[in-house]
Amino acid sequence: MVSKVTVKAPSSTANLGPGFDVFGLAMDAFYDTVTLTKIKKGIKIITEDSIPANPEKNTAGLVVKNMKKKFKIKDGIGIKIKKGIPAGFGMGSSAASAAAAAVAFDKLFGLRLNGNSLVEFAGSGEKASAGTIHYDNVAASVLGGFVIVRTDPLDVIRIEPPENLRMCVAVPTIDVPKKKTKVSRGVIPKKIKLSDSILNLSNASAIVAGFLNKDTELIGNSIKDVIVEPARQRMIPGFSKVKQNAIRAGALGVTISGAGPSVIAFSKNSDSLKKICRAMSKGFTSSNTKCQTIICKPSKGAADKRKYYEKSSCCF
Repeated sequence: MVSKVTVKAPSSTANLGPGFDVFGLAMDAFYDTVTLTKIKKGIKIITEDSIPANPEKNTAGLVVKNMKKKFKIKDGIGIKIKKGIPAGFGMGSSAASAAAAAVAFDKLFGLRLNGNSLVEFAGSGEKASAGTIHYDNVAASVLGGFVIVRTDPLDVIRIEPPENLRMCVAVPTIDVPKKKTKVSRGVIPKKIKLSDSILNLSNASAIVAGFLNKDTELIGNSIKDVIVEPARQRMIPGFSKVKQNAIRAGALGVTISGAGPSVIAFSKNSDSLKKICRAMSKGFTSSNTKCQTIICKPSKGAADKRKYYEKSSCCF
């Protein structure tokens, strides 16, 4: 009988420009690690990070609570969380903890849930952080690779990314609002022009074609958003210069990572990545903002047992 399971979930970027609330991509920039242990009763969160210890206000804690109730689990559960993903910077920090918790719970109790179910439970944890359920980041963290999220009913399509796809993420050193997701969603226009909708839809379709055909250039060249990015870029100091610099340095496409304020550039040429990172840093410097840059690639997900499961007892 398994009494403890540890799962590691990757960071992710959502939207990829025109795919607002639909596209997600797992990336190996950072990871969150969650360990679930059977205890006598209750739900107890243990962490050294500055995150809520109340299960109702913690994404991993809320996932565990919901899964305990759904599957009528009487055991208590201890949740140890080690945060590796910076919170509030558009890389799916809360989603990764939720994803790792859902996958760990599944393994701890031998539920053998399918991918959609794991994503659905992980998404329920996002209420603790964002106030509402969003599946793009959690789907990427659970399943890995590139994901397309359809809702009503939930249906997640996963596509393996091209092997040569690379990203540079620039993380600015700025203060982010406590309810950043709510703030960043609040600036999005409620009405848009039909021509803008058509342009975004055509670019989103081309991104999907790029992933299906393993065409990195098509993916990068299609990361163009005329609806959400223009509304959110004012929240990121120096964004226009960061994007312009990255393109000039050889990036195929540049956009806001998730709700920001991180900016992500896409490339297929590993040799140009350092140049792109330096160019993005200079862009932020032009607005008196420092940043950290990370070179990364698409990642496997938390549900990929070949890499991320550590069991304390017998195998499933």
